[in-house]
Amino acid sequence: MTEILICRCQEITREDIRRAVEDGATTVDGVKRRTRACMGLCQGKTCERLVQGIIAELTGKSRAEILPQKSRMPVRPVKIGLLGGADDRPV
Repeated sequence: MTEILICRCQEITREDIRRAVEDGATTVDGVKRRTRACMGLCQGKTCERLVQGIIAELTGKSRAEILPQKSRMPVRPVKIGLLGGADDRPV
């Protein structure tokens, strides 16, 4: 049987998502924590709706009942000097 790839960035298959739902995931974030789906370069822009659809299908809920993933700001390392500046000295 051919594996259906749902999240191309992380190479997560429909079967991986099915197992996550069987393990108790009922939200996109739940599937994300168990499989890393929606955590690739696209941040779920390609696969989030597919994951929602699979969860809805397997749980019997409507797609509207399946909450989207929580958005988080991208994180990058920042030099501490950029936050305080050269003139900031401890008091």
